[in-house]
Amino acid sequence: MPHSFKVRAVAMLEAVQEIAIYIHRFHNLDLFQQGWYQIKITMRWEDDENVSFGIPARVVQYEAPDLGPSSIYGIWRIDDTDNSFSTQPFRIKYARQDIHLCMMISFNLSLSRFEVLPTTAVILKFELMYAPTFENGADLQASLDAYPAAVHEFRIPPKALLGLHSYCPVHFDALHAVLVDVSVHVSLLKAASHQSASKVPSHSRNAEFVADKSYEALNRGLSGVASVELKNVMLVEALLTAHDILLEELQKFSKAVDQAIDISEFVSKRNNMKLMNSVLQANQFTTDVEISGQGKPQNGLERGNGALDFVNAEKLCSLSKRELLDCYHSVGNQLLYLWNIFLKFHRDNKTKILEFLRDTWAKDRKAEWSIWMVYSKVEMPHHYINSGGDESSHHGVHRRVSSLWKLSDESPQTAATRAELHRRSIAQMRINNRSIQDMHIFGDPSSIPIVIVERVMNAPRRTISENSYLRHVGLVNSHSFQTGLKLDTANKKSAPQSSTRVLKIVVFVHGFQGHHLDLRLIRNQWLLIDPKVEFLMSEANEDKTSGDFREMGQRLAQEVISFVKKKMDKASRYGNLGDIRLSFVGHSIGNLIIRTALVESMMEPFLRYLYTYVSVSGPHLGYLYSSNSLFNSGLWLLKKLKGTQCIHQLTFTDDPDIQNTFLYKLCKVRKVFYRGWNK
Repeated sequence: MPHSFKVRAVAMLEAVQEIAIYIHRFHNLDLFQQGWYQIKITMRWEDDENVSFGIPARVVQYEAPDLGPSSIYGIWRIDDTDNSFSTQPFRIKYARQDIHLCMMISFNLSLSRFEVLPTTAVILKFELMYAPTFENGADLQASLDAYPAAVHEFRIPPKALLGLHSYCPVHFDALHAVLVDVSVHVSLLKAASHQSASKVPSHSRNAEFVADKSYEALNRGLSGVASVELKNVMLVEALLTAHDILLEELQKFSKAVDQAIDISEFVSKRNNMKLMNSVLQANQFTTDVEISGQGKPQNGLERGNGALDFVNAEKLCSLSKRELLDCYHSVGNQLLYLWNIFLKFHRDNKTKILEFLRDTWAKDRKAEWSIWMVYSKVEMPHHYINSGGDESSHHGVHRRVSSLWKLSDESPQTAATRAELHRRSIAQMRINNRSIQDMHIFGDPSSIPIVIVERVMNAPRRTISENSYLRHVGLVNSHSFQTGLKLDTANKKSAPQSSTRVLKIVVFVHGFQGHHLDLRLIRNQWLLIDPKVEFLMSEANEDKTSGDFREMGQRLAQEVISFVKKKMDKASRYGNLGDIRLSFVGHSIGNLIIRTALVESMMEPFLRYLYTYVSVSGPHLGYLYSSNSLFNSGLWLLKKLKGTQCIHQLTFTDDPDIQNTFLYKLCKVRKVFYRGWNK
């Protein structure tokens, strides 16, 4: 006899994804244009670019912007057409300007399109809107809405949606060099339940709940009421996991800022819920969960193969429908209460929490981005330049030993091959899916350059047939690399803490016929790493790079000494001046100008402050040999037609005897040059 069915309403529990974004500060590193700027934020699911946008839920201005009426216009706004949020327009007037926006916007994303939990990532999109200074009123807003000047997107993986608290710096691009201090906080919250019509057998013994406890029934999927109830069980379990993550993060933040969080009311309510306590204590759903701000890929819902944890599901299935609903409301209410406590605690301790999140982010990114770096050891033979037994020169002919050793032409191709092999291995890696992913990097990982870090070691001179630049390449094992990081961290921790200020100065020196702003992009990246650094974009040799290196070195030395003394006096007036770190970045012949300046006698008192040296395409060995006929022709024209002295010095033609040439003598004083560097 066929079974009869009847239709009844079954409660389908729902949850909502809430993502809170704190916009703390807009720091202008080097925007090319003055004018009005605005940040626009939208959110969507990764697999749908046109619909399913996150809906702005609440906006909090937790601190008034410290700007005058001429630097800020209007108010923040929400656009219902694309569910976007836009900050109030602010005016950028100069480099390194700070705009403290101090806003929090939270978005809600409905999970109704998924069976239970989201299976796709969330794309967080920041747009930088621009309008010229002369725009005002309605024309200003229309100009801002026209099109974005730059876009920066981030990806929040599905596993991070149960709970995530991360620093998220927004840089946009090289032509719009800014730093927006943003922190992102994610949690799963309960939403209102609705009734779902389902067919159930009329002879069912349990009219309230129908489910088979066996693994077989769970694995093959239950239809009707059982499938609805199974989804409800999975949702409650997800809320329990999100609850534990948020509680653990609250404890972590409380310890980091050294301030207690008052959750006495929460504990009191929880102790009064007998059902809730029995579920948590008896089942111990998430006692083994390990969560950090940037995340370890574990949660109570999934195992290594992504399958449902049927043990926990079965325990929840043992509850009646009423008990499961009560558990849902209890967990949901507690989760919402903790979420609101967290948001308030974050606003009250925004500075310390931001520092804590930034430090955590820096450590995790250093480890994450290291996959694009290859470390190796290289044996480099000594180079000897010898004029032979007869040091004189006849008829202007240079007597140079023919056995000068040159780098193999195969080294760039070898490095390119190594990089391609390493890039293929990266494509097979499983990227950490518990942290926010910068789409500038993770959007197309195959286009990210591979950085090959080679530690050059001196080796005895071999014959040319035996020698090869990459003959003895040995990859540095991960243990030694991690040990180095630990030692570096230990040194930082062991350094004595004091109130003295470390004055950090970086000098950027341009190349041949260059401009003092040629290295501005490197400067901007340096400022992202260390915003408190003082920098000098050298102008002493601008339009004067065709002369003698000695004169250029003297001018640079005078410019550096004047700048350092000025900054030392200023630092002494405003506090205790401690250590001084003097660094140099040179491009092309700017590196030779730096080396020449450092051997000047007037620089002797400052050599003990030398800290970091970065050389970009520096001709440190000159142009004694070159197989490029076109390049050689250009050098010949510069020497003959323009009488460029620095080109004569670079090609060792400034003196008939090579040992009397400028560059040869400069290389002889390399001991003076290297002795002071710390890095």
